[in-house]
Amino acid sequence: MVLWHAFNSLPTWHRKMVLILSILVMMLAAWPSERAVATRVDDNDNELAVEQQVDEEALLARAEPVTPPKPRYVTRQVKVRSGDNMGVIFQRLGLSTADLHLIDQLEGTDTLRLLRPGQELTFKLTQGGELHSLYYPHSLEQALKVSRKDDSFTARAVRLELDTREASAQGSIRSSFWGAAVEAGMTEDQIMDLAAIFGWDIDFAQDLQPGDSFRVLFEEKYQDEERVASGDILAAEFINQGEIYRAVLSEDGNYYTPAGKAMRKSFLRAPVNFKYISSNFNPRRLHPVTGKVRPHNGIDYVAPVGTPIMAAGSGSVVAAGYNQFNGNYVFIKHAGNYVTKYLHLSKRTVNKGQRVKQGQTIGLLGGTGRVTGPHLHYEFVVGGIHKNPRTLILPQAETLSGNALSRFKVQARQQLAKLEQPQLQLAQRRDAS
Repeated sequence: MVLWHAFNSLPTWHRKMVLILSILVMMLAAWPSERAVATRVDDNDNELAVEQQVDEEALLARAEPVTPPKPRYVTRQVKVRSGDNMGVIFQRLGLSTADLHLIDQLEGTDTLRLLRPGQELTFKLTQGGELHSLYYPHSLEQALKVSRKDDSFTARAVRLELDTREASAQGSIRSSFWGAAVEAGMTEDQIMDLAAIFGWDIDFAQDLQPGDSFRVLFEEKYQDEERVASGDILAAEFINQGEIYRAVLSEDGNYYTPAGKAMRKSFLRAPVNFKYISSNFNPRRLHPVTGKVRPHNGIDYVAPVGTPIMAAGSGSVVAAGYNQFNGNYVFIKHAGNYVTKYLHLSKRTVNKGQRVKQGQTIGLLGGTGRVTGPHLHYEFVVGGIHKNPRTLILPQAETLSGNALSRFKVQARQQLAKLEQPQLQLAQRRDAS
């Protein structure tokens, strides 16, 4: 009542202002707080009202983001069987041949055509049985990953990480180099690599004697603490009849002496991996078939029929054919007025006029022509004169020079120093195995 009397005692215009303010306060209090109205101006300068869910958007911003569930796949591991190919495997898994056709068109998937029994492929399939991806480790250091992308697939090479370790071996020849190397713990590949490194200077069929020795520093490849392969020979020493030969692997992939001279000569000492020599170079040999004295202008290497015959040096095939005396034959002309001849082949794999590289297979060992048994007859001709390839000083290949030589000499000293500590290296190898 007191307030009412006070209100009535006010002047008329004051009472009107109080009433207006009271009504405005009541209207603001009743106005909804969860919505706001914003305006924007269109191209005609007309204001357009836009309702915005202010409070609702704030709530959504504070809410945790919703992560869609990851798709689930079925993993199938397939071991390649004898006679398998990708078509057979896809059919066995119930996969689409259309997908296989798409994959076959991709660059880099050629390895899928070279499956070998025992290899494993890993397939990821959708819940509906469609191919999502496949993984194929086709070598120790390389794998292929094929993944679905929209309506097609992508392929990429995956490099597999291997642990590379150094080890060494040493041996002394009592009866054979092969036996000594096996006893030293070397693999077949390592033995052949070592023979190839020194093969230009040492005749491994004729020159070796009891007491000759060797030392080798090499790499080994490990995967999950399991030795899976042998790597490169890094440095090696071979003592043959008291003469010391040393070789070190350079950054260019070739082997050189510690002074930087190439181990590789312009010609191989022997163009075939042979068991033994049945007839040496002899200008006055008694021919085993005719019984007459006729010069034997080459060397006869005995090996199993079908053994690959290699070009002793790079050059051009100047003759390739067959006659009753030579059987299948190949003649190669090399730079520097050199010619090499290969007789009695069971098969020729090159033709006249063809360029060949050193070590390239030019035919297979056989017994064609006038022979008493399968072998390779190999001749080495210099300026039209037959020479004994076993004793001839072969021309040297390239040597290092300049900065390459300086870098190599530093590397050679480091690698050869490791050869001087073979017991330490062997102990490390035993610990790792």
